[in-house]
Amino acid sequence: MNKVKVNSDVELKDRLVAINRVTKVTKGGRTFTFAAIVVVGDGNGVIGYGLGKAGEVTAAIAKGTEAAKKNLVKVPVLKGTVPHEVEVKFGGAQVIIKPAAAGTGLKAGGAMRAVLESAGVKDVIAKSKGSSNAHNLVKATIAALAEMRDAYQVAGERGISMDKVFNG
Repeated sequence: MNKVKVNSDVELKDRLVAINRVTKVTKGGRTFTFAAIVVVGDGNGVIGYGLGKAGEVTAAIAKGTEAAKKNLVKVPVLKGTVPHEVEVKFGGAQVIIKPAAAGTGLKAGGAMRAVLESAGVKDVIAKSKGSSNAHNLVKATIAALAEMRDAYQVAGERGISMDKVFNG
């Protein structure tokens, strides 16, 4: 993953993906705590996720947002879509992300939609298989996006011109 250091002037929008209420039973009764998974993004290719746990929902969301801001990655977004198809598995969740033509929209469900919107992807076809666990879906989606390389990165890694990347 290509971690990125973001200046404080970049406006990151946080988005709540899931809240989980956890019950711990003791001899004194039930204790409730909350776990919140949050995705932050600038809508221009910088995204991150974080998990916050606390006794109150608002505190869990705040902790998750702070954790997400420390875990940012830069992903390639070209003309509102992704550069190529990718398939990634994380835990029991498997995600497939394919580029789409302009006007297609964001064909993705649940936790994947939140991650892709935060990244600034407008047109994409995405499918999740296996587990629908929000934690694993978010991690698999971010891993898939971080794995993508645009033509500029490929040319730089190979040390060749952009014409050679496309024309062989």
